[in-house]
Amino acid sequence: MECVRMIASPRYSEKRVGYLGAMMLLDEKQDASLLITNSIKNDLSNSNQYIQSLALCTLACMGSAEMCRDLAPEIDRLLRASNSYIKKKAALCAVHIVRKVHDLGELFTKAARSLLTEKNHGVVHGAVVLITELCERNSETLERFRKTVPDLVQIMKGLVISGYSPDHDVAGISDPFLQVRILRLLRILGRNNEAASDAMNDLLAQVATNTDSTKTVGNAVLYETVLTVLDIKSESGLRVLAVNILGRFLLNNDRNIRYIAMTSLQKIVGTDHNAVQRHRGTIVDCLKDQDASVKRRALELSLALVSASNIRSMMKELLSFLSSCPPELRSQTASGIFNAAERYAPSQRWHIDTILHVLTTAGGDVRDETVPNLIQLITNTSELHCYTVHKLYRALLSDISQQPLVQVACWCIGEYGDLLLTGECQETEPVQVHRDYVLDVLETVLQSHMSSPSTRGFALTATMKLSTRITENVDIVSIYGSCIDVELQQRAVEYNALFKKYDHMRAAVLERMPVIEKNSQGHTNGETIKESQTVKVKPGEPQQPANQVQGDGKNSVRVTL
Repeated sequence: MECVRMIASPRYSEKRVGYLGAMMLLDEKQDASLLITNSIKNDLSNSNQYIQSLALCTLACMGSAEMCRDLAPEIDRLLRASNSYIKKKAALCAVHIVRKVHDLGELFTKAARSLLTEKNHGVVHGAVVLITELCERNSETLERFRKTVPDLVQIMKGLVISGYSPDHDVAGISDPFLQVRILRLLRILGRNNEAASDAMNDLLAQVATNTDSTKTVGNAVLYETVLTVLDIKSESGLRVLAVNILGRFLLNNDRNIRYIAMTSLQKIVGTDHNAVQRHRGTIVDCLKDQDASVKRRALELSLALVSASNIRSMMKELLSFLSSCPPELRSQTASGIFNAAERYAPSQRWHIDTILHVLTTAGGDVRDETVPNLIQLITNTSELHCYTVHKLYRALLSDISQQPLVQVACWCIGEYGDLLLTGECQETEPVQVHRDYVLDVLETVLQSHMSSPSTRGFALTATMKLSTRITENVDIVSIYGSCIDVELQQRAVEYNALFKKYDHMRAAVLERMPVIEKNSQGHTNGETIKESQTVKVKPGEPQQPANQVQGDGKNSVRVTL
C-alpha cells in the first residue's frame, strides 16, 4: 500500500521510489497491482517523459493480463509519439503485452512497421524485438512482415558499411546488439520462404566476409549470421561459407566459441555432410581438449562424421580416444563405435576385431545387448570361427576382468573349442592348444572373484558343451550342483542329469547353435529371443532339438527333466 500511495504522489522523486518498489515487491497475483492501474494510465499521459517512462517500465515488468488489456490502447498511442525516448520504451512494453495477451498483437502491427523508418537506434531495436515477437506468435502476421525484408536489409547494410560512430561502436563493430536482433528477425522471415531468402542472401554474404572475427563482438555477429544462413533457403555457396566460419570457430582459443561451433555443426551434419567433413581433422583434434563439454560435443560430431569412405581412419582415432577418455564418456564412445562398425564395416574380420578391441579396452562400459549382438555376428561368419576362437582364447588368457569379453569368449570356446585343438587357423599364427588348457581357462573363470553370476553361467555352459567336443568333464559340472546362486545351481543339476539319465540325448542337445537371424534392434543380455525372431539352420546341419531353447547369450540348454 505504501507503493500505491507513493505512485499516486504528484512528486517525481516519490513516484520513482513507488514504481521501483512496485517492480521489485509486487507481481500480477497481488491485489495491490490492480490498484496502480489507474495511476499508470494517468502517468502514461503525463507531459514529463520520465514519468511516462516509469509507468511504461512498471507495466512491462509486472503488468497482468487485465492491466495489459486495459492499457494496450495507451501503449499503441505512445508508439506513435514524437519522442524517441518514449517510443523505445513503449515498444518494449508492447512486447510484454503481446507475451501476456496474444490477441493484442494485431493492435501493434501497423505502429511496429512504421518504427523501422526511425533514425534512432534504440527505437529501431525496440521495433525489431516487437516484430520478432509478433511473427513468432502469428503466422498471418509473419506473412505480412515478410514485405519488410528489403527495409531490414537496408538497415543492416547501413550498419555494416557505416563508419565509426562513437554512440554505437563496440570494439569496431557498429551497434552489434541491433545487428544481432536484425539477423534473428531475418532468420524468422526467411525460413521456408524462397523469395525472402533470396532478398537477404547478398547481405548475409557481405556480413560474413566483412565482419572482424578477432573480437568476441564480431564473433557474436558472425554466429548469428551463420545461424540465419543455415536456417533459411540460402544458396549452397553461402552455406559452405557459413560452415567454414564455424570451422574457424573451432580454432578459437575460447572454449565457449568452440563449443557453440560444434553444437551448430552437429545440427547441420545431416544436411551439409560434405561441407562439415572438410573440418574433420579439426573436430577430431578437439577430442583432446581439456574441457569435458567440448570433448563430449567433439565425440558426438566425430561419430556423426563416420562414413564408408573414412571408417578406418576415423575408427583409429575413436579407438585411441576410447583408451584415454573420461569414464563418463566411455559408454557413449563404445556405443558409437559399435553402431558405426555395424553400418560401415569394410569386412567381417575388421568388424569382429573392432568390437573385440572395444571389449578389451572398455568392456565394463558397454551396453547389455553388445554380448548377444557380437555372438550373432560371430555365428554368421562361419569362415572366421577358427580365427575368432583363437583370438578370444588369447584374450581370455591375458585378462578376465572385462566381463562382456569373457562372456563372448566362453560362448565361443563352448561352440568352437574343438577348433583350438587343430592348430590350423590361417587367419592368425597357429597355436597348438592342449584340451586341458582350455578346461583350465574355463575353470579359472568359474572360480575367479571377478566373474559375475552371468559370466559363470557362460563358463559352465561352455564346459558342458566341450563334453561333446573335447573330453568328458563331469566333475566340474557336479561341483556347482550345490552353488548358492540359483541359476548356476539349476544349470549344474540339469547338466549333471544329462550325463547320467539322459546321456543318449547329450550329443544332440549340445550340438552347435544354428545361425540366428536378428530381426529386432537387439536384446538384453540374459533375455530370450522373442518368438517373432526366426532361426535359420545351415544346409547339412541337423535340426535343433525341440527341448533346446536358444538365445539367452549363454549357450543355454534348458531341459525339462
